Amino acid sequence: MKWKIGNVKIDNQVVLAPMAGICDSAFRRIAKSMGCGLIETEMVSDKAIMYENTRTQEMLYMTDAERPISQQIFGAEAKSFKIAAEYIEKTMKPDIIDINMGCPVPKVAVRSQAGSALLKNPPKIGEIVEAVVESVHVPVTAKIRSGWDESCINALEVAGIVEDAGASAITVHPRTREQRYGESADWSIIRDVKESLSIPVIGNGDIWSCYDAHKMIDETGCDAVMIGRGVLGNPWLIRQCIDYLDDGTEPEEVTLDEKIEMIKRHAELLSEIRPEKVAMHKMRTHTAYYLKGQWRSSEIKPRIFKMNTKEELFDLLEEYIELVS
Repeated sequence: MKWKIGNVKIDNQVVLAPMAGICDSAFRRIAKSMGCGLIETEMVSDKAIMYENTRTQEMLYMTDAERPISQQIFGAEAKSFKIAAEYIEKTMKPDIIDINMGCPVPKVAVRSQAGSALLKNPPKIGEIVEAVVESVHVPVTAKIRSGWDESCINALEVAGIVEDAGASAITVHPRTREQRYGESADWSIIRDVKESLSIPVIGNGDIWSCYDAHKMIDETGCDAVMIGRGVLGNPWLIRQCIDYLDDGTEPEEVTLDEKIEMIKRHAELLSEIRPEKVAMHKMRTHTAYYLKGQWRSSEIKPRIFKMNTKEELFDLLEEYIELVS
């Protein structure tokens, strides 16, 4: 089903979550090859943008093949958000700019008082969203959690403020900052937010299969589902969700050959945008995810986390194929 965020047309109801350290251009292009309707980038710091941090500049790299794409920013003050948003729109030219109000990690939420810490200050949220909306020409969205902790479940209040400040859509991850990724996501919060807003609502949390995606939309009425950890080592989940939501097509099992080929493709794409050693260090984690649960994969896992070159990785994969043949 097609839908829109502002004037941005989106072909289906599957959105890639903005996972830190994961959603670089290589991973995003793999997600797009699976048909992903909207791609979200890993978050960047507004202050790092202001101070022209080299690593952050590299993180803004994208290709037109990834569109429509949403660049996520995190920070704590409206002024720095505004400066960063203007810079990103001018240099990266994303289709959408997303404001992070959900990151739970201490470095962001405690030390920087950004991410999910903003949920403790709803008026500031309104100021930030309004400042970004007024400073750019593309649609602005926000990603929130259900609240800071169990004593502060305020997603409904925050969502209303975000809409009133001019945002074009909102993503709701119905866990508190305190819960991090533990316990089950409370999808009823997504339903309540959807029923209270007129802008599109994206549901996030506990999407591990195409059946989960269908169930979330059915139970909450959300306009789309955002998938994060479920696609680690399993980008095929994106295609499975799209097909099942569009016409009820049942998923097929992904073969080992398909996984091996995807590892090689992922390594090639990463090598295009990063020095080989950096790319292969990232591939250690990705390869472990791709092979998780595969027969005898534990026998090569220690060596996966020691390889440094693409040649080493490919040789190890050939050795593994022989091992399980």
